[in-house]
Amino acid sequence: MIKIVLFDMNETMLDLSLLKENFDKNFDDNYVLKYWFTKLLHTSTVVGAMDEYKNFGELAEVVLESLFHENGKELTKETKLEILGAFRKLPAYDDVPKALKLLKENEIKVVAVSNSSLEMIKEQLTTAGIFDLFDTYYSVDSVKKYKPFKDIYQYVTLQEKISVENIAMVASHDWDLFGAKKVGLTTAYIKRKEEIFNPYYSQPDISETNLVDLAKKIIKIE
Repeated sequence: MIKIVLFDMNETMLDLSLLKENFDKNFDDNYVLKYWFTKLLHTSTVVGAMDEYKNFGELAEVVLESLFHENGKELTKETKLEILGAFRKLPAYDDVPKALKLLKENEIKVVAVSNSSLEMIKEQLTTAGIFDLFDTYYSVDSVKKYKPFKDIYQYVTLQEKISVENIAMVASHDWDLFGAKKVGLTTAYIKRKEEIFNPYYSQPDISETNLVDLAKKIIKIE
């Protein structure tokens, strides 16, 4: 039986459309946001593999500077603040509040787990209007190792004093669920866009295209 559900934030609960609008102002390329986000995750993984650590905000800024440099564009202070500031204002997907309330009504604790700092997590959840629906939240700053390294999943498990068999991880990213699965968590995939779940990663235990339907499946897990 699942007693705690961990939620990834960006793209899983929070819609990146606002962030895309800011990138579109500066680039004529539909994939530039995806490229920046992928490069950011790649950087965090390399840093983690080398047992180094910089917070996610620092990495995001450096990767943004690299992106503009690669494209021969000037990155002004104003543009940098506008793009990175949009991360703090992302709206929640429409299905998020109802799914969270459904889990809590069934006495399941809901927890946010993110690569972002604790301050950023709180601001994002508050701006999105869903802060009060969460029981608590954790940042990888606590372990100084990004997802999908095992450290943060194991840390949360220890902090919550509960067996991995009673925890589910919800994410729209296959790499995130791969890390959670390696620790023994039940994995729940929310498909937010058309893409293939990497066949070389551990496949999710359950999946849905709507978070409310995914929550209903989680509730029924024995």
